[in-house]
Amino acid sequence: MTDDAAPTPQKKTLLQTLAFFGERRSLVMLGLGFASGLPYMLIFDTLSLWLRDAGLSLAVIGFFSLATLSFSFKFLWAPLIDRTKLPILHGLVGHRRAWMLACQAVIILGLLAISGVNPAQNLPLMAAIAVVVGFATATQDIVIDAWRIEVVDTERQGQMAVAVQWGYRGAMIMAGAVPLLLAERFGWNISYLAMAGAMVVGVISTLAAPREAAHAIRPIHTDGVNQPKALEILEWLARLAILVVGALLVGSGLSGDASLLSKFAGGEALADAWKDKQTGIWLQLLGVLAGLAVIVVAAWPIPKVKTKPGVYLSTALYSPLKEFLTRFSGVAGLILAAICVYRVSDFVLNIMNPFYRDMGFSLTEIAEIRKVFGIIASMAGVFLGGVVVARFGLMKALIVGAFAQPISNLMFALLAMSGHSVPMLFASICIDNIAGGVAGTALIAYMSSLTTAGFTATQYALFSSLYALPGKLIASQSGRIVEASAHAAEAGGPVGALKGLFTRLPPESFTAAGAKLGVSAPAMAAGYTAFFIYTALIGVVAIALSFLVAARQPAHMAAKAEAEAETGEEVIA
Repeated sequence: MTDDAAPTPQKKTLLQTLAFFGERRSLVMLGLGFASGLPYMLIFDTLSLWLRDAGLSLAVIGFFSLATLSFSFKFLWAPLIDRTKLPILHGLVGHRRAWMLACQAVIILGLLAISGVNPAQNLPLMAAIAVVVGFATATQDIVIDAWRIEVVDTERQGQMAVAVQWGYRGAMIMAGAVPLLLAERFGWNISYLAMAGAMVVGVISTLAAPREAAHAIRPIHTDGVNQPKALEILEWLARLAILVVGALLVGSGLSGDASLLSKFAGGEALADAWKDKQTGIWLQLLGVLAGLAVIVVAAWPIPKVKTKPGVYLSTALYSPLKEFLTRFSGVAGLILAAICVYRVSDFVLNIMNPFYRDMGFSLTEIAEIRKVFGIIASMAGVFLGGVVVARFGLMKALIVGAFAQPISNLMFALLAMSGHSVPMLFASICIDNIAGGVAGTALIAYMSSLTTAGFTATQYALFSSLYALPGKLIASQSGRIVEASAHAAEAGGPVGALKGLFTRLPPESFTAAGAKLGVSAPAMAAGYTAFFIYTALIGVVAIALSFLVAARQPAHMAAKAEAEAETGEEVIA
């Protein structure tokens, strides 16, 4: 978390960096990461297997994914988490831990309830419980992120990011395998009963967690507002209804799923158009922008009329953003641009499974390397990212992560040139996962450093909800870029020069894919190679923005601190 007055920390030795992973806060963070990942995987992935076993259609199963909408617009109720004290628990365990325990209680009770339901006989009840558990899981994530940021200084955010990601990924591995093994032997109901018990890890971690710094709730002044109670209630209901519409639009856009939205407008035609590979992304973007506009309308004060709902919502939703823009005035736009572009070169790699298959790799080869060695490499990359942040500081780590991503993308160009080579597939996937782990940890630590006391949950939730939007927009065109590049290579020109790199491809590599597209195997390979070069060039933009942020943000904050100090001296004099 940002502390403008903090002195420049001394560079930590490697031993000091590693020692933190054995400390209480790091171990607690590991458990909280586990508690975050477990219900997410159980509700949004593993549950689909149970529903399929119960004989439900794929359409019904797909509808359950709508529970993920709450993760897309969680920044809307994050201000409530920042400002609301839970009775009794707040005094006993503190602001953040009280919310954690409340969320974990709902999650455990929800999983217990799911374990007692037969989806074939009472599907609506299971769907309702899944939505509640999803909402509680998203809320728990808001609180865990806030606690993680507030309980350590900025220089240790890297190690905390490592711990939460390790716990989260460990939970996803467990929730993807253990429930299936239990269901095979004892049935799905017993399986989910056991998973409800596994959530006790989160409760124990929360109780063992040290308190964050005293939480100061920023006041919202409505004392001078005179409004009849009946009108106040009616206005609250109207504004909340508008907020729900805005949240539905934003959530549908960010999740890429308009199934719920289409129930109210547009019908199946809207749902199908929303998912169209060619034009759907523009509808999704329009949904996000329209949703944000609706949210602004819902929170906007009535002109020339002060009302309690207007004052409260405008302050609660706008103040965190205003505080950020004011604190980083002059560089706020640059910072937000860097956050949005930072992972784009990674997000656009959404066609890797087709790429591996087009190269001739078997499903077994892909699964063994991606699911086993890829996960190990990813966790190693996360750890390495934490070490880089701790040893070299946030800004240098941000630059290292920015370089790592495009370099790893170029490995896939080398893989294309190698043909069906399992060692090269292993090297490419491992390097890509290590680079992604480093970059992801650096970005998490950096976004954490941008928050400030009183607005931690809201500001971080806003960053984490919106930073992937540009990458999603560009990623929608990945397949078209590969195919267009392949046709261009076949026709000659600059891309066609790449065909000379693929004169010795084995017959299983790109032959079938090229035939489907109506081009030769070398042209197909050249199309993929051009795409990987393009993704690396996108990464160059992130590198440039990272250098600019590293140069301008510290200088801006130092100048601001100096100006404030001079102003203070003048006032005292």
